[in-house]
Amino acid sequence: MAPNIVNVANIYAKTTYLTPAVTTAVVLLANPAASNKVFKINQILAANVDGTNSINATVSIYTNGAVAQGSAPSGGTAYPIIFTVAIPAGATLNVLDKSTAIYLEEGISITVTSGTASKITYTLSYEDIS
Repeated sequence: MAPNIVNVANIYAKTTYLTPAVTTAVVLLANPAASNKVFKINQILAANVDGTNSINATVSIYTNGAVAQGSAPSGGTAYPIIFTVAIPAGATLNVLDKSTAIYLEEGISITVTSGTASKITYTLSYEDIS
């Protein structure tokens, strides 16, 4: 569910980031159920901080996984935006930008998975709309 964004009261520009220390899916951004907000995702970057090796990255929209950042998603289904994409050593992948923006409704999360722990830093900019 998402609030009607025709007559919004607030739009806050925000950025969040995470370097997962695990190789399993974790939440990068969650919009909790009943938040009365919608998040417009403007950009997601995945930077390989390993100077030698290519590292795989996956970014997904996750249903029913709105838990704290860095936590494993709970229940639901992952719908990949990118799936097991190899990012060269020292490179950054623009996963999503404003020309392909998506909306994150209540109870939905953006999750990330790295092929090697602590080697991909994900940065996400969004608008918190209420």
